[in-house]
Amino acid sequence: MSAPGPEQTSRYGRKLETILEAAATLFNAKGLGGTTLADVAQAVGLTTTSVTYYYRRKEDLAAACLMHAIGVMSAMIEQAFAEKTIPAERLTRFLELYFVRLADVAEGRTPAGINFWDLRALTGPQAEPTVAAFVALFRQFRELFRDKAGPAFTRAEQNARAHLVFSCVISSKGWSTRYETADYPRAAARMAAVLIGGIAAPGQIWAPPQLDLTTLRSDGGEISREAFLRAAIELVNEFGYRGASVDRISARLDVTKGSFYHHNDTKDDLVTACFAHTFSVIRRAHRLAAPAATNGWARLCIIVAALLRYQLSNDGPLLRFSALAAAVETLRPGLLSEMARLSEKTAGLLADGIADGSVRPIDAVIAAELVNGMINAAAELAKWSPTATMANAADLFAKPLLLGVFSPPDRIKAGGKQ
Repeated sequence: MSAPGPEQTSRYGRKLETILEAAATLFNAKGLGGTTLADVAQAVGLTTTSVTYYYRRKEDLAAACLMHAIGVMSAMIEQAFAEKTIPAERLTRFLELYFVRLADVAEGRTPAGINFWDLRALTGPQAEPTVAAFVALFRQFRELFRDKAGPAFTRAEQNARAHLVFSCVISSKGWSTRYETADYPRAAARMAAVLIGGIAAPGQIWAPPQLDLTTLRSDGGEISREAFLRAAIELVNEFGYRGASVDRISARLDVTKGSFYHHNDTKDDLVTACFAHTFSVIRRAHRLAAPAATNGWARLCIIVAALLRYQLSNDGPLLRFSALAAAVETLRPGLLSEMARLSEKTAGLLADGIADGSVRPIDAVIAAELVNGMINAAAELAKWSPTATMANAADLFAKPLLLGVFSPPDRIKAGGKQ
């Protein structure tokens, strides 16, 4: 048999790209568990058999999409490192490059890549090398915080700050769509300004009092509704909306499916309750912080510290908002509205702080997205920084965002002596 000619090779490559693009879009919309090869085949006008000529299994296709997204991100990090030597300038340049790509996607010049949310839902022989590649990407990103002339961070601090910024970058893919693409460079610059300069006005102290947000209670007897709620949150965070099956939830609690349906009508009802619980805890933090705070900065500190403690407590974690991507379509509009209202609540709090002088002049809307993204990402903090605990989570993860991600870990006052 003769080797394929250039035209055949080119045609094969184009078809491969078409399949990858369609698959990434479907995985983002429906999750790995909710997408089939038949869905991908229909999206590109092929039969399922034709798609299996390129990718035998759905997991092969998902792994290829993830590896491509990892490569794109890695190339941007490499370019930032090649052009800048100071960590803060590298981060600023990386954000510029990232938002250029977001604009290219928004205007149809570049296909949207797959989100990383379903990475842990990947199974089979493809999972290990794909996860290894993602970990290598994280380590590459972590190098942004290495600076011989700057403050010395421990490995735990480097990991926590890298996870913080990386998570904020990934979540910006969602909120950036509210901007005109012509304003993307400004959004990138304002995001960099918050990450690097922090939120606190000079002289403000990071010393939040502890606030108890405990809401889930069980009498220790029969498996409770609250136990199902906690198990569902953990599994949705780990495996995605579709991957958190009734069988998995029941197995996590060592109960039968009959017991599941005794406490819950459907899995969709349970996951909807998980969202409602998460929103309720966040609102509770805002409500309880108000009487204890003297200004916007103090209130912000109390809220984020309490929510990070909650994330790593026995009652946590909160449901990651990435679960929304694969939620039942009829539920999404209401959940999106809830999320938007919470974002507005945080932005209003920051605006109050700017007005009373406790928060420095920043883009309150973008800062609110970063604060909410940080709280959301704390659900996985212990995976990236194993020394994180309920006691130190706020200092390790929230404090760097509020005082600046390159600020020394022992910094006490914003804009003060270090």
